[in-house]
Amino acid sequence: MPYFDAASAAPLHPVARQALQASLDEGWADPARLYREGRRARMLLDAAREAMAEAVGCRPDEVVFASSGTRAVHSGVAGALAGRRRVGRHLVVSAVEHSSVLHSAEVFEADGGSVTEVPVLRSGAVTAESYEEALRPDTALACLQSANHEVGTEQPVAGVAELCRAAGVPLLVDAAQSLGWGRVEGDWSLLTASAHKWGGPSGVGVLVVRKGVRFAPQGPVDERESGRAAGFENIPAIVAAAASLRAVRAEAAQEAVRLRELTEQIRARVPRLVPDVEVVGDPERRLPGIVTFSCLYVDGETLLHELDRAGFSVSSGSSCTSSTLTPSHVLRAMGVLSEGNVRISLPVGTPEEDVERFLDVLPGAVAAVREKLGAPVAEAVVRDDALVVDSLGKRCPIPVIELAKVIGDVPVGGVVRVLSDDEAARLDIPAWCEMRGQEYVGEEPADRGSAYVVRRLS
Repeated sequence: MPYFDAASAAPLHPVARQALQASLDEGWADPARLYREGRRARMLLDAAREAMAEAVGCRPDEVVFASSGTRAVHSGVAGALAGRRRVGRHLVVSAVEHSSVLHSAEVFEADGGSVTEVPVLRSGAVTAESYEEALRPDTALACLQSANHEVGTEQPVAGVAELCRAAGVPLLVDAAQSLGWGRVEGDWSLLTASAHKWGGPSGVGVLVVRKGVRFAPQGPVDERESGRAAGFENIPAIVAAAASLRAVRAEAAQEAVRLRELTEQIRARVPRLVPDVEVVGDPERRLPGIVTFSCLYVDGETLLHELDRAGFSVSSGSSCTSSTLTPSHVLRAMGVLSEGNVRISLPVGTPEEDVERFLDVLPGAVAAVREKLGAPVAEAVVRDDALVVDSLGKRCPIPVIELAKVIGDVPVGGVVRVLSDDEAARLDIPAWCEMRGQEYVGEEPADRGSAYVVRRLS
């Protein structure tokens, strides 16, 4: 069964499996002890730290191993903010950061700090100028991912890092998605990553704090990992993480070319094979194996189940796959269509025939979902020379389907008001207008939910 969700977790690399099994017999003892077994464990841990430092491009004593990538982010953000508390209590993040960064920002704000969220272009990228504008004299820390986990867009880290350095502000880079492909360029100050993103075992996070960065670990502190990550180190997993990173890096250049060719096929052919599709993310500055697209008039969760039955494991940022029925914060920030969203993230070694079979299966899967949804009768009335579509109580993608059904019933220049209490409508109706060449006038208050106003242009 083809697995196309490597951005969530990559399959365990064969080198990681070998290193894990081998180090189970040698790395079980406490590396802080001076007896023979402890010294062997310490040698394994030190070797793994040196290998990780070489891969990242830093000193070994700047590398800390945490229990997960999320824990590395939480520790890194909190420690850097606390270390620079005298400078100020202002944090800068991008609107498309991983939830671990945004959750850290929420905690900081609840504790009295202030947070500036930098917007992104429709491609999902920030501009270096927007970060420069967000920096203030009281800015303690800025955070920017190296590449986006949902749409694959690479961020201008080097340019942002240069501006942050000039302003005297440390930059924390979440490199979880990109570190397996290469070092993060630029003069960054802190970096985080997670081993299961590149084919290492789960439960190993990496936190790098450059020398000279003010850092105050938060919470109880013990003697391990320079006091920055409490608890007994999982040495076999750490060894496997470092070994697998070295292995994937050795084949990264060649594999990147191959995966880019496969994802380019998907980007080019999906819009030709499936009508009413928007491919999202930067078409050029992107990770090799990720491609994301959204399908109009499709329930994202139903589409994922349909593809799963066809033998494909994919992911989605669609609001229809969330129990909260709210769109992905990444797609919302980009202002792109969220309904029927599919993220394909190809693991290393994906054969071309699997991609070809996916492209054969996808049109039928989308058509089947659209057929299952049917064509609901829009409850439309004319009120004040405008056509009103009552979609209250109906979830994505029904409001957009009903809008599409009645837009032809109003004259060019006429207006349709779509009543909806679904949060996804706030994103999907403007996206539909852009795709269809209609004018999105705006959102108006209503007795329940909101009224989304659309003017017919063609």
